Amino acid sequence: MCGIIGYIGNKRALPILLEGLKRLEYRGYDSAGVAVIENGSMLVEKTEGKIQRLEQGLADQSWPGVVGIAHTRWATHGEPNTENAHPHVDCKGELAVAHNGIIENYQIIKKRLEQKGHKFTTETDTEVIVHLIEDCYTGALEDAVQIAARQLEGTYGIVVLSKKEPQKLVGVRNGSPLVVGVADDEYFLASDVSAVLEHTRQVIFLDDKEMAIVQPKGFKTMTIENVTVRKEIENVDWDLDMIEKGGFPHFMLKEIFEQPETIRNATRGRLVHKNGVAHLGGLTTVIPRLRDTNRLVLIACGTSWHAGLIGEYMIEEHARVPVEVEYASEFRYRNPIIERDTVTIAISQSGETIDTLEAMREAKRKGSTVLGICNVVGSTIARESESGVYIHAGPEIGVASTKAFTSQITVLAQLALLLGRMRVMSKAKGQQIIDALFDIPQQVQQILDQNDQIYEIAKAYCNDTNFLYLGRGENFPVALEGALKLKEISYVHAEGYPAAEMKHGPIALIDKNMPVVVICPKDNAYKKILGNIAEVKARKGRLIVIANEGDEEASKVADHVITIPMTLDLLYPILTVIPLQLLAYHIAVLRGCDVDQPRNLAKSVTVE
Repeated sequence: MCGIIGYIGNKRALPILLEGLKRLEYRGYDSAGVAVIENGSMLVEKTEGKIQRLEQGLADQSWPGVVGIAHTRWATHGEPNTENAHPHVDCKGELAVAHNGIIENYQIIKKRLEQKGHKFTTETDTEVIVHLIEDCYTGALEDAVQIAARQLEGTYGIVVLSKKEPQKLVGVRNGSPLVVGVADDEYFLASDVSAVLEHTRQVIFLDDKEMAIVQPKGFKTMTIENVTVRKEIENVDWDLDMIEKGGFPHFMLKEIFEQPETIRNATRGRLVHKNGVAHLGGLTTVIPRLRDTNRLVLIACGTSWHAGLIGEYMIEEHARVPVEVEYASEFRYRNPIIERDTVTIAISQSGETIDTLEAMREAKRKGSTVLGICNVVGSTIARESESGVYIHAGPEIGVASTKAFTSQITVLAQLALLLGRMRVMSKAKGQQIIDALFDIPQQVQQILDQNDQIYEIAKAYCNDTNFLYLGRGENFPVALEGALKLKEISYVHAEGYPAAEMKHGPIALIDKNMPVVVICPKDNAYKKILGNIAEVKARKGRLIVIANEGDEEASKVADHVITIPMTLDLLYPILTVIPLQLLAYHIAVLRGCDVDQPRNLAKSVTVE
């Protein structure tokens, strides 16, 4: 959520800051602002709405200063308007602060500062930070930030600028990501590496309660308790091309079409056909604990939670290990039971999802072995988990996750293979799964080749306001995910349901006006779901059916059919979700929605 970019160097800061904000648009925001120091003055411009409006307000401004900060805000405290936009400044107009996160004790701090004469002009929690730093300032910006940070409760990624010390930027993090970008005689502070990739791939990832002081001559890192810490400079292997649209009208469509390659990347070098096993290098050190565990707990939110549900089906069926899938936001607050041999796996695309991160920490406190499955190298979950697996999907810019979801399922399938071969699975079965995994990318491409047909189907349903999605077994979570995609980007109400549960409530909704999307591959539940389709048809529901090529029974009753190739039951979710992603995308575009940045949503949810 929100985006921060700070720059100090030898180039004009304003265009660098604005370009950095554009790279962060995918995170979700409702206002934007920038502050630059120029000739001893603090210049600030803020606006409600998109970055384009901010650029329009700056169109006739030269602003040659070489140090500044900028921010895109996703509103928590206070309406999304110009006044509440960041950066915020202190009473004297000497300090500016951009902040991601939530300050939980801001009201206590605000009351104390007001009693000391500080004047507040916004409704935000962030404004207390800049006034608190002002109150603590005695001549060194980093000292004031340290003293202030020690008084803050909650989550924060903060960048601070002072016109009294124009050759310095200070950043500090606690629960909200912040990275330092290192280039020749110039430095960046950002909430996301995508904001700095145009200028450098050399970055430092700050940990909680750590801060960085960057100046043209170099940088220092320390804790908020003033203990020096040595941080390794890491190389980001993402290319700038990977965060561009590449000729597609939207990032989401580009990322849907990247899935044949991202699925290959998730398996590359990990499948050993000779022995019918998966080699997940990141889990090497915990293999004995995985072999001996009697329970896995998967924790995640949103789309990653749906991937976890699919993982539960895969692992229980093929490795015979009990699996529980928990909403991270609930797990962390309910005193969960963690036995000594429990292995907890946190699943998160960004590796920064605050609820998942805190749930992971709670499991660790209770003695669980904690693993991570995430996409972003150097993310907090990747650093704090004992071991883990990267999904290698590359940067996912569209807020609604697509390629990360299928890569997560692919990794979970390999985890099921790894555990299965250690416990109950034969080599022949392992080889069969590997063969099927090798076929999946081309099969996904076959579905993508139906994009024009799916667009035509979307045209027939784009004005409907309610949808029901039905699936069984591994495809029940796919129904949940298909409904979520439609809700996220088209603002159409949709429900995902186990098909057998339809008659226990949702069947009351079905009539000639209700579109029903049914996932109906020829798996072990095929005959049963054909019966569910007949129930929908008998009530005049409008049927979109995801079925295997050549399935005449499904075709006879469906209003529209989208075909998928045959595969193993455990891998069907990778295929069946592709048509649902495209259907949601086209309906959203036809309805005139902002597909990449849907309202009220953010890509990386770093607030509770």
